Amino acid sequence: MYYTILGIMGVENILITGASGQLGAVLTKSLQQKFGIDHVIATDLRPNKEARGIFEKLDATDPEALKQVVKRYKVTQIYHMVAILSAKGEAFPQKTWDINMGTLLNVLEISRLLKVKKVFYPSSIAVFGHHISRVDTPQFSNLTPTTVYGMTKVAGENWGNYYFNTYQLDVRSIRYPGVIGYQSLPGGGTTDYAVDIYHKAVKQEPFECFLKASTRLPMMYIEDAVRASIELMDAPAEKLSVRTSYNIAGMSFSPEDIAASIRKTYPNFEVRYNPDFRQKIADSWPMSIDDSKAREDWGWKPRFDLDAMSRVMIENLKSYYNSVIA
Repeated sequence: MYYTILGIMGVENILITGASGQLGAVLTKSLQQKFGIDHVIATDLRPNKEARGIFEKLDATDPEALKQVVKRYKVTQIYHMVAILSAKGEAFPQKTWDINMGTLLNVLEISRLLKVKKVFYPSSIAVFGHHISRVDTPQFSNLTPTTVYGMTKVAGENWGNYYFNTYQLDVRSIRYPGVIGYQSLPGGGTTDYAVDIYHKAVKQEPFECFLKASTRLPMMYIEDAVRASIELMDAPAEKLSVRTSYNIAGMSFSPEDIAASIRKTYPNFEVRYNPDFRQKIADSWPMSIDDSKAREDWGWKPRFDLDAMSRVMIENLKSYYNSVIA
């Protein structure tokens, strides 16, 4: 059935690696709505129990397995969402390098060989390190990351640019800020406190933050992050002037800012601050991002501010925990 449907000329067939992760799961649903459920192939080592549509168990470190999936489904676009994130990556630096870089190179080379039309590669504000303007960090800044995760993202940006210039493979990328969503639990990133804090608030439990109260970082609600990714992939190639990775911004806030936003619903919400090794990582990252290139080239504009995000997060997490209790 899928072979006949997916073989139609002119139809886009979208492969997502890491489809069971925080971003991947939400991205899968959005792409299914856009292209049709039979034209999106979700892949991961572990299935998403709530997922609908086509799912293939896939180890993206295995180039032959990846190649066979791309050929079988006549894939025209790949969203490569596999990665070990910043905080978890510091515990396993060699593994982080091997997985983050190995899977990307597999995707790029197989896309080149099988003539996949477009590849999306998620980069991160972790590419920045010291010796930058931390307020409104420019698009073209010094990239000397302080984590292995950030090192892999810088290398990945350069590999994407190389494949574009050398092989004309249409690779597109975004430097995500911290991404916040209710759909999944924190996944090992330095900005993950901004997800966990909502869970604790809704459960009416105190929250212990691993960053200082005043640590301001760029953040984005997950719906904006997914929309940005799809809008970039939809943009005309001739409009794109950045082939490493685009800065994008949503909002910037500190733990004390998000706690104040939550207290508009939960006035007695308690937060304690106990900075750990992640504080050093956060201190090397931007406090805000200049995303004027993305706005100029493909019309990027966020829709959610902090209070709007808080309302959506609290509403959905209340529904979730009420259903669990019931």
